[in-house]
Amino acid sequence: MTIKTGEKIPSATLMQMKGGAPQPVKTDDLFSGKKVVVFALPGAFTPTCSAKHLPGFVQHAGELKSKGVDTIACISVNDAFVMGAWGDQQKVGDAVAMLADGNGDFTRALGLEMDGTKFGMGKRSQRYAMIVDNGVVKTLDVEEPGSFSVSSAEHILKQL
Repeated sequence: MTIKTGEKIPSATLMQMKGGAPQPVKTDDLFSGKKVVVFALPGAFTPTCSAKHLPGFVQHAGELKSKGVDTIACISVNDAFVMGAWGDQQKVGDAVAMLADGNGDFTRALGLEMDGTKFGMGKRSQRYAMIVDNGVVKTLDVEEPGSFSVSSAEHILKQL
């Protein structure tokens, strides 16, 4: 079942590259007492994700943070090494936390998994964005397959 507005984010452990090594990031710590914009995508280095989705959040990070956002997090069912390399290639710096959901546990717990096996990608995340305040989902916008609009940084800015 898909998580809904008003529900609490499930506890899970994501991974993030720090100091050249993968480090655990507990969702309880990530969301506790903070306003977090989360956007998720099917895969690092994929066309829409690399050309539009991640760059939009990097470009608008200052505006998002000026509206009270403490953290902007990008989540994908990739490993921490891939997410770290993609963040470096996209020159993300500290604007966006590049978080790996390597086994898809968090994605499954949210009910936002998609089956990309016919494209050779296995189980991945649907493309979505949400605003989470102190661990509670305030908005959730899930894209239709092949679309990119409601999960964009520009759309999230209008909701803050």
